[in-house]
Amino acid sequence: MCGIAGWFVSESDAWERPSLEHLCTALRHRGPDDRGFLSDGPVGLAHTRLAIIDPAGGKQPLYSNDRQLALVVNGEIYNHVELRKRLQTLGYHFSTRSDCEPLLYAYREYGDQFLNHVEGMFAFALYDSVRSRLLLGRDRLGIKPLFVASRKNGLYFASEMKVLFSVCPGRPVINPEGLAQYFQSGFTNGRTTVVEGIERVLPGEMLIIDRDGTNRSSYWKPWQAENPPIDFTMAEERFEALIDVIVRQHVRSDVPFGLFLSGGVDSSILLALLSRHTEEPLHTYSVGFAARSVGDELPSARAVSQAFDSVHTEITVDSTTLLRRLPFSIWAADELMADYANIPTSLLAERAQKDLKVIFSGEGGDEVFAGYGRYRMPQVKRWIRALGAPGTRGFRTRGIFDGVRSDKLFRPELSSKLLRWRAPFLEAWHEAPNSWSTLQHMQYVDLRTWLPNDLLVKVDRMLMSCGVEGRVPFLDHRLVEFGLTLPDKLKVDGRSGKVFLKRWAERILPKQQLWGRKRGFTVPVQEWLVGGTLDRVERALLASSGVREWCRPDGLRQLVAAHRHGGHYAIPLWLLFHFALWYRLFFEGEGGAPSPDQDPFDLFE
Repeated sequence: MCGIAGWFVSESDAWERPSLEHLCTALRHRGPDDRGFLSDGPVGLAHTRLAIIDPAGGKQPLYSNDRQLALVVNGEIYNHVELRKRLQTLGYHFSTRSDCEPLLYAYREYGDQFLNHVEGMFAFALYDSVRSRLLLGRDRLGIKPLFVASRKNGLYFASEMKVLFSVCPGRPVINPEGLAQYFQSGFTNGRTTVVEGIERVLPGEMLIIDRDGTNRSSYWKPWQAENPPIDFTMAEERFEALIDVIVRQHVRSDVPFGLFLSGGVDSSILLALLSRHTEEPLHTYSVGFAARSVGDELPSARAVSQAFDSVHTEITVDSTTLLRRLPFSIWAADELMADYANIPTSLLAERAQKDLKVIFSGEGGDEVFAGYGRYRMPQVKRWIRALGAPGTRGFRTRGIFDGVRSDKLFRPELSSKLLRWRAPFLEAWHEAPNSWSTLQHMQYVDLRTWLPNDLLVKVDRMLMSCGVEGRVPFLDHRLVEFGLTLPDKLKVDGRSGKVFLKRWAERILPKQQLWGRKRGFTVPVQEWLVGGTLDRVERALLASSGVREWCRPDGLRQLVAAHRHGGHYAIPLWLLFHFALWYRLFFEGEGGAPSPDQDPFDLFE
């Protein structure tokens, strides 16, 4: 797990670029163990390293034996052992034990199709000096991030968006389309970010940059997998073999690993599976909240930990701790993304980092095996929603600010964009095969939108900001293909979701652990936004130049007043406050990390 950055630019252009050392400094939290550079004509590569496999020999950039290829990678190549052996039989010789070195020779052997032979989570830059081309790529599900910025003199890339602010001409500029997506969804989608001129590389996408320009191509679609009709017994056999291979590959590491344990189905299954592959008790970590009204995962997690004899660590936090962590979690998230769970995840990562460098987490189980309640919405309710927002059969139809008079709150240049916030969800829905069921369409939409742009941002950024690598076995693309192509009846049964996974897990976990009410990370925003705290939020919003640029002051006051008098506007106000803090850190400040214990209101006073 690392950070990467660099460029492919015109050699004749005299424009002064940021130094490679500067890029590494901006990414040092992602790779505190080492850094490396390459400057060769039009190409610059920078790498910061968190040493997981081959700590002594895996320094990057990595080079082919003839020095014609150079590579920097963020992530892990899980099938590196198998890929290395295959390439060795073809005559290739390796210089390190690094899991990333096989990418060099896979490219040489298989050409531009080499990613079809790679299993893992990754974002990479590979420079082919003979052909004077740079390849950028991202793993199939978007577990690892990668951003690009096109400029007149070439293209720049980085693991985090904030690193590219230094290549923006002048002050970075807000993209109103991205801001509208954020206010309606809590995150932005597709290539769109909230900053003009900075785009994401999409999950499963590769870019080839040369003198003629940039060519983009997608190398994976989940419907390419076979979809044979199967029953539970057949699915069970396939899953058992598949999950064994995936977990065996994921536990490859030269440093200890642990697990974030919520006590829910996914993390409990991971604890059971990981325990098969460790000689020493596994370290597990859970978070709970002091507020009684907030769902508490600690008792359930404690019970699972005891069943598998893990070395369990619990942290308990209160509202003050959570609020004071908010500025750091916003800086760490990098993108404008307002998931409440960023805060407790950041606190867990900080604690886990004291013990180890690798953490497993259960993200993906709900998307892959249909665990969310939104997948079980009654058909009549879906029909009603579809009447007002057609195109997705009642799925993803409601925006966060739909209940707010947007013309009164937002300025015209933003309010005009709000109606188009569903475009990425519609695009994903219609991208899926017509032969797929409504459930499969819903799963696919989440896999293309919510998952890479919210959940995986949380996992990657919150952990990497603390120097910890996150691994998410449920999002191995082979398991995603398996889950998506399972018959609907094996995923949803009446009011129960994730049916196949729960039935399979009955062999390794108590039934009450599998079929109980779903819990999750929750932050008590409704409890915060009252009284004096609400007054401070109002003052902060009115003091924020970023908020004032896009919102009408009178509309802000009216929204706060409506919430104060019984309206339910906590989530819209939370997103506005989140944006105000993000803007203060990155647009008005220097972009450096705030203290992990920072009163957010002090930033406006």
